[in-house]
Amino acid sequence: MKSTLIAALAAFSAKVSAHATFQDLWVNGVDMGATCARLPSSNSPVTDVSSKDIACNAGTKPVSGKCSVAAGSTVTVEIHQQPGDRACNTEAIGGAHYGPVQVYMSSVSDASTADGSSSSWFKIFADTWAKNPSGGSGDDDYWGTKDINTCCGRMDVKIPTDLAPGDYLLRAEALALHTAGQSGGAQFYMTCFQLTITGSGSAKPAGVSLPGAYKASDPGILVNIHAALSTYVAPGPSVYASGSTKSAGSPCIGCASTCTAGSGPSSTAGAGATLPTKVATTTAAQPSSTSGAGAGCSVEMYGQCGGSGFTGCGTCGSGTCKKLNEYYSQCS
Repeated sequence: MKSTLIAALAAFSAKVSAHATFQDLWVNGVDMGATCARLPSSNSPVTDVSSKDIACNAGTKPVSGKCSVAAGSTVTVEIHQQPGDRACNTEAIGGAHYGPVQVYMSSVSDASTADGSSSSWFKIFADTWAKNPSGGSGDDDYWGTKDINTCCGRMDVKIPTDLAPGDYLLRAEALALHTAGQSGGAQFYMTCFQLTITGSGSAKPAGVSLPGAYKASDPGILVNIHAALSTYVAPGPSVYASGSTKSAGSPCIGCASTCTAGSGPSSTAGAGATLPTKVATTTAAQPSSTSGAGAGCSVEMYGQCGGSGFTGCGTCGSGTCKKLNEYYSQCS
């Protein structure tokens, strides 16, 4: 009976289509739009881990733009189901596409010409999996993709402080495991961004090859998340020592919780666009007169509206204020 139920869940998930693509980058809260993104031609996944597409996605090519980022600063990758749609009223990657979110970098001589399939990649960030003690299966557990949905498609990623200056590719990856119980069923969604890192560091971390680092039989790739999970190990190498992780199920922080999509350029990378100077605005509107739930204030969708120690506005302009944990409630 249990195996029949698991098979039915897998079959149902296979029919749910909610593809996605990383399409925008923020640098310290400034919306760079697609200035330095190698945008995929579609929002379909890569499923063959031995293909060169696993590096920077299918059909992508280098673009002329580069985003300048200081080592130690924060970038925010942004993913949505449809290219150009940055709204928060739909899940960024829906259809129960649960799995880890990981970010890699690669030092290259010129980010506007480098071939990602021949690069050496080191992992700088991971938001993977955490057990939900109240859940019965992996579907109920906490996942990186659930976090990115909660945060309107955004995930904050710190660039390691000790990196040597120069050109790099940054590769953001979301892995959907809803059909990963069969070989070739895991779905990879990724975009490469072209960066120029500034600073005084000297580290050039050792990396792995993509393709090469992933195997179709890896336990983090070939896995049935419709059954109960006692552990989950994401594919690829460990996070670089100066990198960072986010605990799956933890609240949105930084730009992922406060930045408003659409404050940057609308032009695509490589089209001669000028880098934006407009600083991101906040989604959690502050009270017009008093703190707390004072008259005249409202919080937009996915903004913070409560939690222990929170003194901001508690009235949702869209949705209702829902408690995620003792310290964080949000409008959803």
